[in-house]
Amino acid sequence: FFPRNLGKSGLRVSCLGLEQLMTIAYESGVNLFDTAEVYSGGKHFFQEINKHKKYSKFCLMSTNVLICCSFLSFFFVEIVRAMTHVINQGMSMYWGTSRWSAMEIMEAYSVARQFNLIPPVCEQAEYHFFQREKVETQLPELYHKIGVGVVSWSPLACGIITGKYENGIPESSRAAMKPYQWLREKITSEDGRKQQSKLKELTHISEKLGCTLPQLAIAWCLRNEGVSSVLLGASNPTQLTENLGAIQVPVIPKISAGIASEMDHILGNRPHSKRDYHH
Repeated sequence: FFPRNLGKSGLRVSCLGLEQLMTIAYESGVNLFDTAEVYSGGKHFFQEINKHKKYSKFCLMSTNVLICCSFLSFFFVEIVRAMTHVINQGMSMYWGTSRWSAMEIMEAYSVARQFNLIPPVCEQAEYHFFQREKVETQLPELYHKIGVGVVSWSPLACGIITGKYENGIPESSRAAMKPYQWLREKITSEDGRKQQSKLKELTHISEKLGCTLPQLAIAWCLRNEGVSSVLLGASNPTQLTENLGAIQVPVIPKISAGIASEMDHILGNRPHSKRDYHH
């Protein structure tokens, strides 16, 4: 499913990864799955594999992808040594970080070089229309210098970018649930209303390109050369099918420099990279 290298490592992953709905995704060519326990218990992923023969091929996918960790309370030497041991023992083939700063990733890489250990190949980071700074200004330098790629998550900003909150909070939506009061407050805030206004304008662009707003948002993320894969969080087959359409349409080639510039103008939050200051 349009595989890309994970950073500059030899691992080939689908440009879209999935947290749920494994069978549909796998049959569509997705080979990258986020099995964190927060998603209804990551262990269930492996339990299903053991129960059903039809899932037998998943085992190879999940064990040769990556391990994301955030052991920031330990020293970097211990972290890198531990992950190198995991790989040397055959329990994984690569490892990556999650929510680390560029400085922390560089420190881990330096430790790996100094002690002949294995460095991380990717960073898992939030990236969408309204969250751009880290992926667009901090991580590109790491990609070009040491080959660390980005596995981005929340391309639809917890559903905000789907457009379903345009006229309020639907009863059946995530934001209507008690545990997601923070999301409800975010959507109904002044900034949240401004975001919805911007999404209305972006919808006109998606219609012009012949795709939906979610498809445009996912394709926009994948347009970034440093992004190896985008993790999807679809909760039902309909959402998954729509999200996969970002590649199947395909939308990415339609986002020309002019379209990207128009989107930046609407969003009004394009971060300035080091490259901008050199021109």
